[in-house]
Amino acid sequence: MMLTRETLPQAVGKPLGTSKWVQISQARIDAFADLTEDWQPIHLDPDAAQSAGFAGTVAHGFLTLSMLSAMSYDVLPRIKGESASINYGFDRVRFIAPVPAGARIRTHFDLVEAGPRGEGWMLRLAANVEIEGADKPALTADWLAYYLF
Repeated sequence: MMLTRETLPQAVGKPLGTSKWVQISQARIDAFADLTEDWQPIHLDPDAAQSAGFAGTVAHGFLTLSMLSAMSYDVLPRIKGESASINYGFDRVRFIAPVPAGARIRTHFDLVEAGPRGEGWMLRLAANVEIEGADKPALTADWLAYYLF
């Protein structure tokens, strides 16, 4: 999707789209644990996960959150004349349901707010991560992206 700074305000309040499905394999979870040095057993040891009440190992919440960047490339708009888009942070993140190892997730993105700020434009995005076949989302986030021109 290509927008302009003039058409961004008309896109506020509308869905931007849904990403492709991404599989959260045990290998991805293990690699994330090694990279972040977060070796909590519920992510790595099926017996420990079951003792904690899970059916098997589950992804780190921060792994699920970090996948937003990859999933956003399918959906977030290109804005005519942009030179870069920068992750500005989150105003709100809630981890609603665990992502089981082997599950697939995807994200629904909505444009909540867009306006000029400094040399660029700030976009506020609602991101809702769906777990395939689950009733509850994995997470919801209020994400800020800053576009430079």
